[in-house]
Amino acid sequence: MSQQLQQQQQQQQQQQQQQQQQQRHNLPSPAFWGLINPEWSLCNKGRRQSPVNLEPQRLLFDPNLRTLHIDKHRISGTIANTGHSVIFTADNETISAYGTGPQVPVNLTGGPLSYRYRFHEIHIHYGLHDQFGSEHSVESYTFPAEIQIFGYNSQLYANFSDALYRAQGIVGVAVLLQLGDLSNPELRMLTDQLERIRYGGDEAPVRRISVRDLLPDTEHYMTYEGSTTAPACHETVTWIVMNKPIYITKQQLHALRRLMQGGPDHPKAPLGNNFRPPQPLLHRQ
Repeated sequence: MSQQLQQQQQQQQQQQQQQQQQQRHNLPSPAFWGLINPEWSLCNKGRRQSPVNLEPQRLLFDPNLRTLHIDKHRISGTIANTGHSVIFTADNETISAYGTGPQVPVNLTGGPLSYRYRFHEIHIHYGLHDQFGSEHSVESYTFPAEIQIFGYNSQLYANFSDALYRAQGIVGVAVLLQLGDLSNPELRMLTDQLERIRYGGDEAPVRRISVRDLLPDTEHYMTYEGSTTAPACHETVTWIVMNKPIYITKQQLHALRRLMQGGPDHPKAPLGNNFRPPQPLLHRQ
């Protein structure tokens, strides 16, 4: 593939992402997503929607599931306040452990995955109070926050935007966040930039973060087939929910809760409570 063609694909992907972010800005209540836009009909009519309330008594043990593997090398990217969420997006090229020269992308393999997935972005969901904020819940218990690590099927699809519409296109790794005195160090690298993205549309660079080290110290997880948790609610996501939390401090949550939806002239409302309620599990196990 020529360099010019690669640049064109990258520009097209960036334009698609910008359009999606603009559509998601100022979202109405999740209950109305499927009613205001025909392209979002899955949000109301889908049969494999996310997030869900995980019920351990309904889980089936699968001895064939493998350990999830995420490459350890560090990457650079940009953290942004989109007006609806806090999203870290990887640069097109990763950096070496010494901060010089390009390196291969971070890949996610193993677990329930049959293909190789390329890391793309991280979403942070949180509440304005400690009692709620996570999208996934366990036996109706919600956590104050949740990070979601997304990758796309790079063996079948050209980019994240294309994979959103395709079967087995996306993997989402959900990590629940619990209050603690000491934060996960990699999470701290993200929250250290929050003062620079206080208003909608703000963004800031993040250097040399390890996606792998955002995971808790466990090989155990729950997995199910679901959807993206924002419009258009595409049912193309294999979800992997880690069965232990990582920790976030009160100070970090306070910094998240200071973020605003709008710009400095019209800040509108706080960005928090940016989570979708649990969706029916239906036939899934």
